[in-house]
Amino acid sequence: MNESAKVSDRGSVMVVVAQKKAKKTRKIILKEDVEYLGNKGQLLDVKAGFYRNFLLPMGKAQIVTPILLKEMQMEGERIEAEKRRVKEEAQQLAIVFETVGAFKVKRKGGKGKQIFGTVTAQDLVDIIKAQLQRDVDKRIVSLPEIRETGEYIAELKLHPEVTAQVSYSQGGTLCQSNSKILRHLLESSTCGGL
Repeated sequence: MNESAKVSDRGSVMVVVAQKKAKKTRKIILKEDVEYLGNKGQLLDVKAGFYRNFLLPMGKAQIVTPILLKEMQMEGERIEAEKRRVKEEAQQLAIVFETVGAFKVKRKGGKGKQIFGTVTAQDLVDIIKAQLQRDVDKRIVSLPEIRETGEYIAELKLHPEVTAQVSYSQGGTLCQSNSKILRHLLESSTCGGL
């Protein structure tokens, strides 16, 4: 809404035009996740007052500068490189599981195909640690319930995109491990045991 007012001052006419306030926004980068606003590292336009009164005092955002943009880009590249490195390590570990021989677990056998107890994820983790000197978290191992002799497949979720499958043959005293590439089962005489 424009309003004009004529003010006379000693014979000269001056026109004053009132305008709406211009919306003041600031380009910012979030330092951390802010509910209902955005995630860490996100570029946003926010009102100057919101930035000045909330985001800045809480340390949740910074004004965008060319130096800051460059730092954020370098940080993003570093994070991507770290993710690739972790994925490659998981793939190498999967290859180790693909080329490993068999594991031997001792379980007492019962009548027929029954065994006493069950083969658990902790059993597999203990065997891997003993034979390959690798620490594996038992939470990444998913096993079917093994209470009798037979062939079973367990999965090791090494990375969100890398899963190694381990095949088991439970024959009273034998538990054999191969990856999805080496699906054939080795004879019990060739198994390396604990």
